[in-house]
Amino acid sequence: MIKKNKPNETIVIDAVVGAGKTVYMEMLSEEMKIPCFQEPVQDNPLLDKFYYDRKRYSFPLQIYFLNRRFEMLKQAAQLGKPTLMDRSIYGDMIFAKLLYDEGNMEKDEYLLYRDLLTNMLDHVEAPKLMIYLKIDTDSAIERIKKRGRDYEQIVEREYWERLNKEYEDYFSEYNLSPLLVIDAAKYDIVENPNDRKEVLQIIQQKIAEIDSSK
Repeated sequence: MIKKNKPNETIVIDAVVGAGKTVYMEMLSEEMKIPCFQEPVQDNPLLDKFYYDRKRYSFPLQIYFLNRRFEMLKQAAQLGKPTLMDRSIYGDMIFAKLLYDEGNMEKDEYLLYRDLLTNMLDHVEAPKLMIYLKIDTDSAIERIKKRGRDYEQIVEREYWERLNKEYEDYFSEYNLSPLLVIDAAKYDIVENPNDRKEVLQIIQQKIAEIDSSK
């Protein structure tokens, strides 16, 4: 379904909920002096409704995210320079598959979503680098509780476990672009300056390897 198109200059940070994507993106944006595109969460009119009624809002929420991500990719392409992206359009399929497997998205909705995604991906370039923040479920849940979004607190542990498993399965086979896997539970880039410095060095080294291979 996904074509291995010519890569662009975008760096994407993807991970399960609670892994710290936004914090990593903001850190890289500050250090590398490049613009970033945040995941459409704060102004999302469907996200809180989804967590209270997943079956009712799974399909419209997935379409909302897909549309916004495609819009951000177009905006990033128009800038004509390196950018950072909080979660990828590829990773959206992870959520859709989980919701369908759980019975929270109807088959015709799922097939329609796949068709729409496939059409969009014909016009999407692969990122320069995909950074996957791998994290265990307990650590992710702890961070979810700490940031305190009410609608996330009601979600059962099993959902987070299944979602994390889907992410691990997906990125174990990811080959659309260079991939860097970081153990997000190992580092605290907010409170520990040494962790922040080490993570930056790891990412910068990977980018340098990609640039030198061109």
